[in-house]
Amino acid sequence: MAERDMARHLVDAVIADSPDHKRGTRPAHTIGIGVKGHFRASPVARDWCVAEHFCGREVEASVRFSNSSGSPVQHDGWSDARGMATRFHLSGGGATDLLAMTLREFFSATPEDFLAFAQAAIPRPVEPPRPWRKIADMLRLFPPLPDPYPGQRTSSVGGSMAYSGLHSASQLAAFDASFLGAPVSYARATYNAVHTFIVTAPDGTERYVRFFWQPAAGVEMVNPDLPPIDNYLQAELRDRIANWPVEFLLLMTVGEMGDPLTDPTKAWPLHRMRINMGTLCLTEVPDDQQAHCEQLAFNPGRLTDGIAMSDDPVLIARKAAYELSRELRGGAACPFDAV
Repeated sequence: MAERDMARHLVDAVIADSPDHKRGTRPAHTIGIGVKGHFRASPVARDWCVAEHFCGREVEASVRFSNSSGSPVQHDGWSDARGMATRFHLSGGGATDLLAMTLREFFSATPEDFLAFAQAAIPRPVEPPRPWRKIADMLRLFPPLPDPYPGQRTSSVGGSMAYSGLHSASQLAAFDASFLGAPVSYARATYNAVHTFIVTAPDGTERYVRFFWQPAAGVEMVNPDLPPIDNYLQAELRDRIANWPVEFLLLMTVGEMGDPLTDPTKAWPLHRMRINMGTLCLTEVPDDQQAHCEQLAFNPGRLTDGIAMSDDPVLIARKAAYELSRELRGGAACPFDAV
């Protein structure tokens, strides 16, 4: 299937997963908030990658935190993946993006498989699972479906879990997405850029790496035994930044021989070398969210000299799908000439 055609199918499938999706908004991660700050590389970052934002000079940064759903209805307290899209503003008007989420891995290893997964995850009417069904699932070592939230009428969990039951590559991400919980703050979660990238060192050495953001304030989730709250994450972040900057460490995991370099459904071993690449300091929530957040079009394929995409087919497909999504909603153009 041609790249543009696949991008169209992927975007349409993601939109279909939210029947109440509002035209002109992002197909997924519709609800979000933009913040501004700066990134300063660590002293060792320049030894590992020649990209401009790793060479020591402080660079401005724009970040959009989000919920993963394509629905315009805000359910902050529901179990859901959260997103953190970061733009590093480089010299001469250039930029590079890093997209990350609270899941540790992606749902599929190929664009075709992700399309099938998204089509299976269309929301269906939901009701609390009967006790006998939960017992039967546990006896078969299947995770029981979570109870619906108060007022929840449809859910994609049943479809995604049924698909992953037949496709092992999707199981870890589908399980995590269903039982992940909700963070107490956008600033209290770990965000993973699940794809593999290639970084170039000053001596020309190329290495396969993965990035993730670790919150300086630590990770904390909402107590699942408490009633969920629909809307608190944006207000909490505004209050937090008004009192003190929010900081994240950017960590880079270095791959080794035998690690899956083109399959985002598979995590790398935890004992791999990790390099502190720098600190992101967020200091402001812009008043004009439309200009400083919603008009921005983040893209995992917007890279800079010193960082390149691996041959991960999902990463390659996401570049085209995000660009098509930008066109459909009228976001700011993506300058890919240098990519």
